Amino acid sequence: MACLQRQTELSPSEERQRYARSQKVIRTNAKILGMEGDMDLQFLLQGGDLLKVRSSKWKKTRYFKLQEDCKTMWQESKKFFKSNQTFSLDDISAVRMGRQSDGLRKSTDEQVEGRCFSIIFKGRRKNLDLIASSDEEAKQWVNSLQKLVSNMNNLSLQHRTEHWIFSCLRKADKNKDNKMSHSEIKDFLHLINMDVDDLYAEMLFEDCDKSKSGYLSGEEIEHFYDLLTHREEIDVIYGEYAKTTGFMSPENLVDFLMKEQREKASLADAHKIIEKFEPDENAKAKKLLSKDGFIMYMHKPEAMILNTDHKELYQDMSQPLNHYFISSSHNTYLMEDQLKGPSSTEAYVRALLKGCRCVELDCWDGSDDEPVIYHGYTLTSKILFKDAIKAIKEYAFKTSDYPVILSLENHCSVEQQEVMARHMSSILGSALITSPLGDGMPTNFPSPEELKGKFLIKGKRLNKLEASFASEAAEADDEDVTEEEESNEEDEDEEMEKEESKKKKQKMAKELSDMVIYCKSVHFHGFEEARKNQSFYEMSSFKEGKAMKLAEESANAYVRHNVEKLSRIYPAGIRTDSSNYSPVPLWNAGCQLVALNFQTNCPDMDVNQGRFLVNGKSGYILKPAYMRDVGTEFDPITLTRGDWLKHKTLHVMIISAQQLPKVNNKKSSIVDPLVKVEVFGVPADVDEKKTSAIENNGFNPSWNENFQFDVYVPDLAMVRFLIEDHDSTSDNEFVGQYTLPFKQLKDGIQTCASAQ
Repeated sequence: MACLQRQTELSPSEERQRYARSQKVIRTNAKILGMEGDMDLQFLLQGGDLLKVRSSKWKKTRYFKLQEDCKTMWQESKKFFKSNQTFSLDDISAVRMGRQSDGLRKSTDEQVEGRCFSIIFKGRRKNLDLIASSDEEAKQWVNSLQKLVSNMNNLSLQHRTEHWIFSCLRKADKNKDNKMSHSEIKDFLHLINMDVDDLYAEMLFEDCDKSKSGYLSGEEIEHFYDLLTHREEIDVIYGEYAKTTGFMSPENLVDFLMKEQREKASLADAHKIIEKFEPDENAKAKKLLSKDGFIMYMHKPEAMILNTDHKELYQDMSQPLNHYFISSSHNTYLMEDQLKGPSSTEAYVRALLKGCRCVELDCWDGSDDEPVIYHGYTLTSKILFKDAIKAIKEYAFKTSDYPVILSLENHCSVEQQEVMARHMSSILGSALITSPLGDGMPTNFPSPEELKGKFLIKGKRLNKLEASFASEAAEADDEDVTEEEESNEEDEDEEMEKEESKKKKQKMAKELSDMVIYCKSVHFHGFEEARKNQSFYEMSSFKEGKAMKLAEESANAYVRHNVEKLSRIYPAGIRTDSSNYSPVPLWNAGCQLVALNFQTNCPDMDVNQGRFLVNGKSGYILKPAYMRDVGTEFDPITLTRGDWLKHKTLHVMIISAQQLPKVNNKKSSIVDPLVKVEVFGVPADVDEKKTSAIENNGFNPSWNENFQFDVYVPDLAMVRFLIEDHDSTSDNEFVGQYTLPFKQLKDGIQTCASAQ
């Protein structure tokens, strides 16, 4: 949001009143955030000057200050006509100390390292690069922002709602007098995504205006808040089980947990819930759960639809590497499209923090003997190979301890390949796997557990791994392949590209070749050829079209191939907009490394993140036993009888939603929400059902609609809850979604927090 304004003079009395109101608002928000009297919060509220950096020539002073809502940062330029801009702390992904961003590395000198920091935003918004006046001040800004963002992210749903509604009330209170007129109430309802007719608004206002003063203040506003946040569905559920003088006793709570939530619950479990969630000390002393305590419990992770037991690491991580689905990224360095968008080390950071375990590096000769990464023969910008490796090293194991595969698309000369090898060796050090684990020639992959904290290189190799154990290493003459060559797509353009590639074929640097141990890139010549002649560590990459065809026409053969070998799938070249394809058919065929464009928010990426949501977000999901058996008869297309057939019926009742966000390009309008429930998996399980649309209510829509789904292979099924803004004249707009594996669904009345 940007605007121009002149300074206006206030009288001393008006200034004092304004200050008093502001301090009251700050105290209220600080209390909600659990930061009353916090010195870091006070520092941000006071604000200060920082140097904003866009390039080596564009560095300008800006005054930054946290607004009284304690969630909006305000920046001001030093002009007569002051230009003000704001951004919400909800939009911050991370705050990083030092010259970690590409912009700061290019535009500043090393001597200001300690004074630099970057604010990283969610989505595709550009970083905010800043320089403080001293190292200490930079640390204060970073620590204060990190603490406030962390506190906001850890707010309970109830406190988050309070904070948001209170902020909207302040926005609607145009003259800042802590009173709400009838017109301001209408503005407020619009802000919270709720459109009501004048008659209903008048009724609400009159019901709350006990003083008949024509405006709401104090307890009247609190009563208005209570009316808005009242949830009839909670009343019904709570009323059915609150059999002890209007409260839930431990016995009542056990009854609820067993009947509604289908949980094995004891009185001890009930006592723990009351002790943890009951806000009323008198009720807690009597071992009773009030409605407020029940609401708080229903908003906690314990009542989320995702099975919390499987949110943490729970699978066997000692199986061979190829027995897992592995979270994988395509052209990881790109922030936007494939033709002219920026390349950035930040793209690697974001993918790794999302749990990605296989990142791609397209390497080309650069100036000053330094290899660069970019999408060759396009206008995408370039980053240094060594900077990418440094970023990968720093962020590889922050989300997951399990191994990271560096997929090298190598177009460099032998000389710069040697530089690549030196950089990886010096930067990654002992974490880089440069020889097989154990003694002698291996016959199978090591496990993710054995490879914890390690990096594997996927790429070309001059010889067979076995040659490393022989007295002489003979070079192979047909294994120097790029990812494009690995794919076996049969069309004229690609065949011409292959011929051209062969003409330009360059030799490999031995130093780089020797770093390829468990993921050697080879051509795919068919399943039978691979079974007879391919070593376990030799793997092929498949363009999505070829992979989809194999998954449809030779599904069982593909599944068996992936029991012994690794397969990597990547998007078709026509996806210049960085769009994605569905990973589901490839997972059904046992493909481990299904690489997607992580920078693109889309249903396919939602499903991918849902697949890897569990098992501690390790980036590794153990395949079902029948997809790890070399003699398996599993075929996701024909679904012949076998251990995989475990027919389940999913019953879903969509009850209600609260505080839905407005659609990005329709901020002035109210959403008409509907909910879709989508099931992904083997073809027999794919299904979709949707509710009716609720007109003009994104605040507390209610549906109470029931659906039923048949799921035949639950091991591979995914469920996606999608909220859309219904539009009768065009496509519906995305509002939010939540995707998770079918087997991680919890029974009972559960909360599903949508992700935008």
